[in-house]
Amino acid sequence: MENGPLKVIIVGGGHRSLTYSEYALLRKDRMQIVGVAEPDDNRRKMIAEKFSIPEEHCFHDALALSRAPKFADAVINGTMDHIHVSTTIPLLEAGYDVLLEKPFAVNEQEARTLAEAARKTGRKVMVCFVLRYAGFYRNIKDVILSGKIGDIIDIHTSEYVSYHHMSTSYVRGKWNNSDKCHSTMLLAKCCHDIDIITWLMGSVKPQLVSSFGSNIQYRPENAPEGSGTYCLVDCPYVDTCNYSSKRLYLDHPDRWVVYVWDKLENIPNPTDEDRRELLKTSPYGRCIYKSDNNVVDHQSVSILFENGATGTHSMIGGAATGTRKISVTGTKGMIYGDFEEGKITVSIINPAPGCEKDDTEITVSEHENHGGGDLALVEDFISYCKGEETSVSCTSIEGSLLSHLTVFLADESRENGGAPLKVIT
Repeated sequence: MENGPLKVIIVGGGHRSLTYSEYALLRKDRMQIVGVAEPDDNRRKMIAEKFSIPEEHCFHDALALSRAPKFADAVINGTMDHIHVSTTIPLLEAGYDVLLEKPFAVNEQEARTLAEAARKTGRKVMVCFVLRYAGFYRNIKDVILSGKIGDIIDIHTSEYVSYHHMSTSYVRGKWNNSDKCHSTMLLAKCCHDIDIITWLMGSVKPQLVSSFGSNIQYRPENAPEGSGTYCLVDCPYVDTCNYSSKRLYLDHPDRWVVYVWDKLENIPNPTDEDRRELLKTSPYGRCIYKSDNNVVDHQSVSILFENGATGTHSMIGGAATGTRKISVTGTKGMIYGDFEEGKITVSIINPAPGCEKDDTEITVSEHENHGGGDLALVEDFISYCKGEETSVSCTSIEGSLLSHLTVFLADESRENGGAPLKVIT
């Protein structure tokens, strides 16, 4: 590989791909965007103009790109979950390394197939588990590696998905129906959290997984009497329902712009009336209780590790506010943290007279957290491709396989009444 910037192609011009590609504008000496593969003509044109990509390096899809002579080092694959494997394998065979959005597969067979393809081609695949790079979790990992809290006994993580996020992504949006998107709620939203648990446990592998969950809230029988099918068309509760598309989207037009208003991308300066008309037919304008969603709105996962340690994760959808929390208990102390607040407390056992524990507070700035994680991930990918030293957060496909297998088994367990299932690596 050349000593200059890593030459990268965007495959699937969605929100995450474009977020990672911003690195090329900040560090031109490290990364250069030289191509795009995107089926939407307008979005492909927009990306080409943004990065000055010549017409001959613009493609309709990953397959067309894979058939062209190789002209870059790597790709950022931000396609939808269910086509990650089918789009990545041809690119590996064409000689590209891949930065692949999570989850990298939607079932165990796909996951093992892709891992084998990476081994067979000798190419590098890094998975976008960006939370490993967020300052919050990097600090927690460093404390564990320091040995301050001793050996891990238990890890508990929880994710509260806000009511407006739940509505937009998992009841009305792209990930609301596993028959269509092929991802469960746990896989689409919480594979991050399961990955954090397995990553923090280091070399100790999960042995058994059990899970329970269901959809309690977002069901037709919970719709208010006399409610309509589309909020802005035939519903008398449009001004009072907590999930009214008027209240969630028209009154907050900038909150979920990349999802809700995607059909207005080609209209310069869309008006409120443009948005209102779109919601009369858009999936985001449907009654929250009468959508075609089939995913859970809450789920709990229990993991038994091979050394007897335990891990648990709770996902609660429809919460008043969105946040992640974590507690890690070791033989010498514990760690507690709130991701949204960026605050971590490390408590070390101290039985001295007048004492119980010694606390250390760690505050993580907002920039260091998720946003800083995006850029740190891309920097690590560049180092990974170039054979340079990578960080402890590096998410190779081999290192990410274990957490994916754990998620798949958790959902299988949930579908079978919580039966514990063995993790086979």
